Amino acid sequence: MVMISPSNTSPSLTSDLKGNPGKDYNPGYYRTAHNDLFQGQAVAEFAYNELGIRKAAAIHDGDPYTDGLATAFSDAFQKLGGEIVVYTAVNKGDTDMSAVLTEVAAGSPEMLFFPIFPPEGNFIAEQIGGIPGLENVTLIAADGLLVDNFMEIPAAKGVYHSGPDLRFGSNKSSTGVDAEAFLAAYQAAYGEAPSAPFWAHSYDATVMLLTAIEKVAVVQGDSLFIDRQALRDELDKTSGFAGIIGTINCDEFGDCGAQRIAIILNESPDDLDKAKNNVVFDFAP
Repeated sequence: MVMISPSNTSPSLTSDLKGNPGKDYNPGYYRTAHNDLFQGQAVAEFAYNELGIRKAAAIHDGDPYTDGLATAFSDAFQKLGGEIVVYTAVNKGDTDMSAVLTEVAAGSPEMLFFPIFPPEGNFIAEQIGGIPGLENVTLIAADGLLVDNFMEIPAAKGVYHSGPDLRFGSNKSSTGVDAEAFLAAYQAAYGEAPSAPFWAHSYDATVMLLTAIEKVAVVQGDSLFIDRQALRDELDKTSGFAGIIGTINCDEFGDCGAQRIAIILNESPDDLDKAKNNVVFDFAP
């Protein structure tokens, strides 16, 4: 079997970028999304070098994505010379965040990194201003909250978000489709723009898979045979493949995507197109 994910970013699924497989790595897994070791580094460099942050807290929700990204940020931030004063978690389903935010406040952080999802992320943003000591803390979220149902709430104003760099320019898929053409077709089909950030990665993952199938499939009469090992071997060879996200090259652990990260500042919850394009920092390893 093969699996291609457009949005799973946990390092545990591929590798530590040092030649070692992640604890959850399985052959046949690929992704067009980035590895969160790069996203953690991007957030750390932005916080430390651009914002001048020296004391930070991090909150995750216990799953491999949020814990992995919070850890990647924490490790990178400490290597730069910063201090992680609180590293803690919420439970999925929590609505009252006062206890965990009071725990965070006890560390007197200058910023909070919370790479979690709605609705827990919404509750944190809405409740943090009522916790003494956190009224002016800098908030940085990640791509789990880079979605309309978080970004449009009033409490999201002033929140930074890390995520994939969506400035694809003139990049074209091997199908000839670029970002502008894809978005126009999506708008025509659904009457709105994509609400989450990994739309181009999804398109490219689909094209990768279908292209590989076309190369290995065998037609015999009315039957179509797709050898699973041959399909995996074909995907393993992916190199120089044209995608909307850029040139796609798969490494030995299935990391195939462009590793560019952008950080935006949401200054306009009432105008999400403007908010999502307000890039204040970019990172390319």
